[in-house]
Amino acid sequence: MTRQHAHDAPGLRAWLGLAVVLGPVLLVSMDGSILFLAMPRISQALSPTADQALWILDVYGFAVGSLLIAFGGIGDRYGRLKLLMTGATVFGLGSAGAAFAPTPELLIACRALMGVAGATLLPSALAVLSELFPDSRRRARAIGVFAAAFAAGFAVGPVIGGSLLGHFWWGSVFLVNIPVIVVFLVFAPVVLKEVRSGGTGRVDPLSVVTSAGGLLLTIYGIKHLAADGISALPIATVIVGVAVLAFFGLRQRHLDSPLIDFSLFRDRVFAIAVITGLLPLAAWSATAYLSGVYLQSVLNLSVLHAALLALPGAAALVISCVVTPAVVERVGTRAALLVCHFSIAGGLLLLLPTTATGGIGWYTASTVIAGLGYGISFAVVADTAVGAVPAERAGSAGAIAETSNEIGNALGIAVLGSLAALIFRLQGPDLAPTLDETVRLPSLLPSVVQDAKSAFVTGLHVVAVVASLLHAALGVAALRRLPKPAQEERATAERLSVRCSVS
Repeated sequence: MTRQHAHDAPGLRAWLGLAVVLGPVLLVSMDGSILFLAMPRISQALSPTADQALWILDVYGFAVGSLLIAFGGIGDRYGRLKLLMTGATVFGLGSAGAAFAPTPELLIACRALMGVAGATLLPSALAVLSELFPDSRRRARAIGVFAAAFAAGFAVGPVIGGSLLGHFWWGSVFLVNIPVIVVFLVFAPVVLKEVRSGGTGRVDPLSVVTSAGGLLLTIYGIKHLAADGISALPIATVIVGVAVLAFFGLRQRHLDSPLIDFSLFRDRVFAIAVITGLLPLAAWSATAYLSGVYLQSVLNLSVLHAALLALPGAAALVISCVVTPAVVERVGTRAALLVCHFSIAGGLLLLLPTTATGGIGWYTASTVIAGLGYGISFAVVADTAVGAVPAERAGSAGAIAETSNEIGNALGIAVLGSLAALIFRLQGPDLAPTLDETVRLPSLLPSVVQDAKSAFVTGLHVVAVVASLLHAALGVAALRRLPKPAQEERATAERLSVRCSVS
């Protein structure tokens, strides 16, 4: 294990390493949102079927979410830099293939390849930061920047996509990845060092297969329940996925070198932080999706105009990610998590004054206030996960944090999105299952269109209230369950002593 640099204060090399790592991280998150704007062009060029179009959109997220845990453990054992270099190369090849794909089938395959590569990058990048910044304060700041880049990718993806599509063909949204990957491959071997764990044993192949398979089946089933409604196949898929994950969890308890050390969840700060990784992503994904429909289909704004309106909230989120570590140093994790959940709860409630005829100002205010909480959650969850374990397990801990985000994203669309769809069916004109399908029906009276839009806004309001109440409840739980600052300082000191004794 090469850890000579671990006891030195980070210098220029460490900060250059952070800058190099951020490029692929930004691409991985950006690719999760940039494709939404390109899909109409892709549909015109490749004529995919409805199922193929769904796979083009979803296969990337399926691959990333299902493989994070597996690659977190593999990177810990066999080398994080090696995995980062391999993943970046595959991501670049997949991007080039997707840009010039002549058929929907090949585009789906390239997107899947990009998702596999993306799953190698996130946990290993977090683990590399743990090595570059062994000091807890500097590591927290570096992870705050990491979280900001990851969050910014989601936010700026649609804006960058809209700009590219205004001047180039649809493949440009994939080719934009290539220069960033080339820069990473050139500079990563210079500023980063290879680090692998020593003595954590070999990777258990069955754990890799069951973690990936269980997550894939669960996320796939949840997303299809959201898209298609309740039916036997997605329900069965979710049940099988959960059963496989249960088997995976039981197996980890009997392994000397588990992919996930579930004993970490005995730490109340770690457990609530990981839940914090899940719930804000659920609220964010659901309200972002519904708000996008609201801005475009209810208020009739263009896609690019809607993306630009999201920028103030994105800016608040990114700034919050960056400053959170310094704030946590002063007020502690407990106070930061309280601000996180109550600011998200309050921000979501600001969506309630929106109407079918206006509400852009309320929408913007909502994204800014809630964005502060989202930024805190990204920064605190990642740092808490990585800081709670010995350095050689940082990749696995980072994978737990990122996986909680992915599952939260899937649950938000599935559960909260389905709730909005249910309200629309109950309150709307009941002519089609969605607002977009309803307004495209021929010969609709203006009053019917207005009723459909009002029903959709009601669904958005219900989702905002439910998500707000969940965050308020988690905030109360954090208030009652998390240690106070003095207790937190003692717990942090104990964690640091464990890390130092291991190193």
